[in-house]
Amino acid sequence: MTSMSLLPFAASAGLVAMVCVRAGRVRAWREALNPSAPAIPDIDFTIARVLFLGLAALGIYFGFQSLSMDADGQWSDAELTRAVRSATEELDGDSTYSPFEDDASLTDDYASTIEDAIARHAGPHAPHFPVDATPATPDHSNDASDDITADGTDASFRMHVKVTRDRSGDHEGPGVGGGSATERKYVFRVASRAGAR
Repeated sequence: MTSMSLLPFAASAGLVAMVCVRAGRVRAWREALNPSAPAIPDIDFTIARVLFLGLAALGIYFGFQSLSMDADGQWSDAELTRAVRSATEELDGDSTYSPFEDDASLTDDYASTIEDAIARHAGPHAPHFPVDATPATPDHSNDASDDITADGTDASFRMHVKVTRDRSGDHEGPGVGGGSATERKYVFRVASRAGAR
């Protein structure tokens, strides 16, 4: 909770305290400071109390809105756990086609795919950013891992990605220069576990 989130509550408490001050006490202070000032009618005190209570209610409302925005800007352990599990289920079995024999390069930029999948599976109150998927293994490996972390939580996950060739899905497609080329099918096998490393 930030100090900015507490400010509306503090202002509302001050306004409520002002409402609780009796009219006689205010008149006595005013007379001590300025004896020649005209008397304040009771209706003015009533109007001021209603106004202060309305402002206090607005302060409390905006205070809770501010707290909600703070919570929405941070991940909780449960939100990240749920999003990582759902993203793992979505990505496991995903496939792609490539004209190249090298399946290892397919994991090079997979971290951004992981981050996007986790953001899609964030709950309605979870932030959709920032989730970090950091490669934990060297590039150019068809058996790679990424460490998943997010702002607001100490929870972390390791997502393991293995790319396998599915020859049954290969097909011929148009090649460069009017010929044909084999489009090779690759399947992503994805698993995750709690705890990076």
